[in-house]
Amino acid sequence: MCARLGVPRASYYRWLEQKESATSARHRELTGLVKAMFDSSDGIFGHRMVHTKLAATGVEVSVGTVAAIMAENGWAAKRMRAFKRTTIPSDPDKVFADLIGRDFTSEVPGTKLVGDITYLRTGEGWLYLATVIDLCTRMVVGWA
Repeated sequence: MCARLGVPRASYYRWLEQKESATSARHRELTGLVKAMFDSSDGIFGHRMVHTKLAATGVEVSVGTVAAIMAENGWAAKRMRAFKRTTIPSDPDKVFADLIGRDFTSEVPGTKLVGDITYLRTGEGWLYLATVIDLCTRMVVGWA
């Protein structure tokens, strides 16, 4: 193989027997610390927060080094979705009366109909689905 690559055999054996450099040993140590800090956050911390937490524990490392270690290992922060409140209580004067008295049973089809609105998150944004259900057959009579 050395002859094919044009490398002297002595160079190959020197490379094979070399000790780990101080830089690579420090990099390996930092990789373990970054992994431990990243895993302790359940994958939520990004490189800046990992750096902050490591600095708080007394580890001297730059933000760029932490970012490089995370990038080369494929560790990326999970983005938390913002909480969106969908049901907002309205003015008590605008609340409608309960016409069926919380009795969700019916013997004859078409006599009791109920409706509901739900929100569906899609790639294009929020979609709103309104349905009308017959309480006797439990079938969707209409939707929009």
